[in-house]
Parts: sequence; C-alpha cells; structure tokens
Amino acid sequence: MRPIIPAIVAFSTLFIVACDKDKAAVDARTDATKEAIDNRKIEVKKAASDATKQTDINANIDKANIEASKKSADAQLDADKKVADAKAAAEKAKIDAEKK
Repeated sequence: MRPIIPAIVAFSTLFIVACDKDKAAVDARTDATKEAIDNRKIEVKKAASDATKQTDINANIDKANIEASKKSADAQLDADKKVADAKAAAEKAKIDAEKK
C-alpha cells in the first residue's frame, strides 16, 4: 500500500501542474485580448479626435462661406437701393420736365 501513496502524490502534482499550465494559457489569452481591446480604444480615441478637428475646420470654412454670402447679399441689396433711388430721381426729373 505504501507505493500507492507516492504514486497518488505524483499524479496529483502532475494534475496540478497541468491545471496551472491551462490556467496560464487562459491568462495569456485574456491578456492578449485585453491588450487588443486597449489598442482598439486608442485607435478609436485618435479617430474621434481627428474627426473633431476636421469638423472644427469644416465649421470654420462654413462660417467663412456664410459671411461671404452675407456680404455679397448686402452689397447686392445696397446696389439695388441705389438703382431704386436713381430710378426715382429720374422719374421725378421727368415729371418736373413735363411740367415746364
């Protein structure tokens, strides 16, 4: 019976070592997965930052275009006012000329 005890101890030791190897493999896979997720998070953060910067640039361009359109419209309206004033002056002059 005595040789069975060392055999049981040896078998138990091999079983524990094999379990430790399996656990180590699981830990290694978990660590690799976590590292991949962390790397992806970094990529997503950078992409979001780049998109935010591009959006700010586009917003500034849009603001400049809106301001240019406003100035152009204001200039056109001022010109239309002057044309209306000139037509009114011409009509008044024509009326004055017809009365004389």
